[in-house]
Amino acid sequence: MSNTEIRRKAKENGVHLWRIADALGITDGNFSRKLRKELSEAEKKQIFKIIDDLKERDKND
Repeated sequence: MSNTEIRRKAKENGVHLWRIADALGITDGNFSRKLRKELSEAEKKQIFKIIDDLKERDKND
C-alpha cells in the first residue's frame, strides 16, 4: 500500500482522510485516488502539516 506513513499518522491522530482532502480543496475520492501512488516528499510534508493542524484544532475544540 502506498503512502502508509500518511495513513498511519492520520489514524494515530484521529484525523479522517476526508478532512485532509477538504483542507487540500479536493474531494475525498480524489484524495483516495491520489494516495494510490507514492507522493513526493513535498506533498507528504504538506499533508503531515495538515494532519498536525487538524489534530491541534480538535484538541482546542
